[in-house]
Amino acid sequence: MELRELARGVAARTGLSREESADISRAVLEGIAAQLSAGEARHLAIDLPQQLAGEIDPARRRRQGAHPVPVLDFVRQVGARTGLPESEARAGTGAVLAELSGSLGQEDYRHIMGQLPAAYSDLGAAAS
Repeated sequence: MELRELARGVAARTGLSREESADISRAVLEGIAAQLSAGEARHLAIDLPQQLAGEIDPARRRRQGAHPVPVLDFVRQVGARTGLPESEARAGTGAVLAELSGSLGQEDYRHIMGQLPAAYSDLGAAAS
């Protein structure tokens, strides 16, 4: 999966510009990786675009276990980071999750979602 492809998919699902879609893709992937256990973050990094994989390097993490945050808080963090209103941050987050679901193997995606609250899966499914 390349960032350009991911951003195109997010733009098609949301109507956001490609630049906004690339920004939200980065924010969501980095934010999700920060919530995962070190092992799952390392596994996710393997499937991410190279320019993102280095930014979520699990070796730099201080925590080994998963540290999930509620999805509403996460959407707000994504909105603050990207400068997008909450409704667009929510749509973009769901679109990134939907694209991730399609690009990762079903088992890999299930492992990642298993470390996050169920609302993340619901948000991704709603964007599919």
